[in-house]
Amino acid sequence: MGRTFSFFNQKGGVGKTTSVINVATVIAGLGKKVLLIDLDSQGNATSGVGIEKNENESTAYQLLVENTDPKASIKKTAIENLWIIPSNAHLAGAEMHLINQEKREFILKEQLKKVSNDYDYIFLDCPPSLGLISINALTSSGYIIIPLQCEYYALEGLGQLLNTYQLVKKNLSQDLELGGVILTMADVRTNLTQQVIEEVRNYFKEKAFQSVIPRSVKLSEAPSFGKPAVIYDPHNRGSVAYMELGKEFLVRFGSDEDRRIFSATEKTVAPEVIQGAQSAEATPAAEPAQTTQANS
Repeated sequence: MGRTFSFFNQKGGVGKTTSVINVATVIAGLGKKVLLIDLDSQGNATSGVGIEKNENESTAYQLLVENTDPKASIKKTAIENLWIIPSNAHLAGAEMHLINQEKREFILKEQLKKVSNDYDYIFLDCPPSLGLISINALTSSGYIIIPLQCEYYALEGLGQLLNTYQLVKKNLSQDLELGGVILTMADVRTNLTQQVIEEVRNYFKEKAFQSVIPRSVKLSEAPSFGKPAVIYDPHNRGSVAYMELGKEFLVRFGSDEDRRIFSATEKTVAPEVIQGAQSAEATPAAEPAQTTQANS
């Protein structure tokens, strides 16, 4: 059964979508079957892996509101071992329909039971707000992954985010665990960034991933070409950081064999491995796709 992870932060612009699509791509490139579910009506994760936001096709809206079989909404991406349930603007109206449904907080959890055995990992790209869609994501997940921008205001909102996590864990999903904190958009030249990194690591201890994601123009450019940055330009420093994060992710959550292979500090992920993950058989990504915010 695949493990489910919610990439969640109530604050927008922290690198959440950039993180989820690049980590998913790296792990898929290392041979794991990954299902990415775009739960944000902006659909940035959808276009970020080269899938057009078609208003007439089955998406996360049908999954949540119309109780459509999830297999009808799953699309193969142009990346080997990576599938997606896309999103579009229709999802913005989903909460209005969900509010009157029975067991409304657990709709996604029941849906994912139908496909969880088909994948090694299921990644949920949550909207930057605490509503029924985010609650559905958290209750269906075993772990919450928090992308956290290396800035002072990000720390200010951290208390509210952790309170949300604790409320969901206490009242709706006792099995939900804090999987990790990803430090994003770091400018290591500044004292503030260094202070934020130090405070986060002192507070979260081993829960904070060691890989720190730097600010990078290439990370922002990649979505406009419908590609994750690790495929668009695998040699830039942002992509290299995500490759290391993917390795660290498998050490933390993978099999014993994964831990044996990737726990050695000298073992790195070759960019060619990730570039080779782009499948020739799959439908090519549209290039350029609609421009999106990489740091959503």
